[in-house]
Amino acid sequence: MKRRAALLTATALTGLAATLVTAPSAGAHDTAAPPRTGFELTHGARWTTQPEEQRLLETVDRASGRVHVTRIGTTAQDRPLRLVRIGAARTPNKVLLVCSQHGNEPSGREACLTTVRDLAYAKDRETKRFLDRTTLLVVPTANPDGRAADTRGNSDGVDINRDHVALKTAEGRALAAVIRDERPDVIYDLHEYGATPPYYDKDLFDLWPRNLNTHPGVHDVAQSLSEDHVRPAAGAAGYSTGTYGIWTDPVTGDPIRQTAGDGQERILRNLSGIKHAVGLLIESRVDPLTDAEKADEALNNRRRVDSHLAALNGLIRFSSERRGTVEAVTAKARAAGYADRGAVYLGGADNETPEPSEVLADPPCGYRLTAGQYAEVGDELALHGVRVQKTGNGVFVPLRQSLRALVPLLLDGRATYHLAEGEAITSCR
Repeated sequence: MKRRAALLTATALTGLAATLVTAPSAGAHDTAAPPRTGFELTHGARWTTQPEEQRLLETVDRASGRVHVTRIGTTAQDRPLRLVRIGAARTPNKVLLVCSQHGNEPSGREACLTTVRDLAYAKDRETKRFLDRTTLLVVPTANPDGRAADTRGNSDGVDINRDHVALKTAEGRALAAVIRDERPDVIYDLHEYGATPPYYDKDLFDLWPRNLNTHPGVHDVAQSLSEDHVRPAAGAAGYSTGTYGIWTDPVTGDPIRQTAGDGQERILRNLSGIKHAVGLLIESRVDPLTDAEKADEALNNRRRVDSHLAALNGLIRFSSERRGTVEAVTAKARAAGYADRGAVYLGGADNETPEPSEVLADPPCGYRLTAGQYAEVGDELALHGVRVQKTGNGVFVPLRQSLRALVPLLLDGRATYHLAEGEAITSCR
């Protein structure tokens, strides 16, 4: 199938008949032409610099009444972490894009910056209607220090996408606070991967939350987002797709072995599901696909970014067309913890049966932390949004709360990434 480059306008994102603003409109603060990224200005010869990103965000913040840019944190090297809000001030439906958690995976960041700019300036009726009903939240560079150094980890060498339980990094803490405060219904996490031909060799791979503590309704809608929306949108633009972490035979399509994509809770894709958001990890291929891409790095770079933009088309359509379904399943999942029923899983995945020792078939009603333990982990519990009850000497953390399944993952000594080993309380009045 012949590839079609993704249009760098709102049309590429919504599939609607959108155009960019070229004249003053109601509520506009600036009549300048829409800004372009450094990537666009060089036709993909280099990535957008951080000063260029800052100027672009400042420009769209001034120019569009539907955009608001805030600082949500500061890295160890004093770089800002920014959140862009696009849409109405208050909407029941929120979609969060987390871009380039790994600093050496820049194509997702470029797609996010283009998305921000295009939706800021689009003036067509359908895009306006979409943004009247949905708030798009974007963290354009989730790892600024790593992007500056072109490294996977942050300036301390920590993989941010393995820090969504411990919250030891400024980047992980900032994202946790956004998820706690905004309660996004969808969390879409943009990455890149290195191919392993011929078995692991698509333009794009994606994967939903596999963690077994994900509410079934959220899990199923996340899988549908992948298989019924994101992959078809990418395929319509000429890009091949597959399930992340699974090697498949290029002839038969049969799975050969799993190389990644387990259910560990410290990865954002899985923690999204545990926190009741429809999560999806999306990975574009770094390696050149053709001799032309091998000879022209800019051509390869454009394919990496354009494939992400094509997939984003599917996400935006999904968010528009299935808004009611998403709101219903996330609301049901958030309420389910208060019933305090059902097993909690310390291991396993939707494609991996947990060991009996990894299943809390009859979980305790909560965990008691001493004053000393709470002093060590209280900030992290608060960032996660876990509710605690003060006691005479410490705190009690009940399971009867929205984040019921997260509590044992944080406080049970048998959980792989627990923050503290709380005292399990089996009888509560």
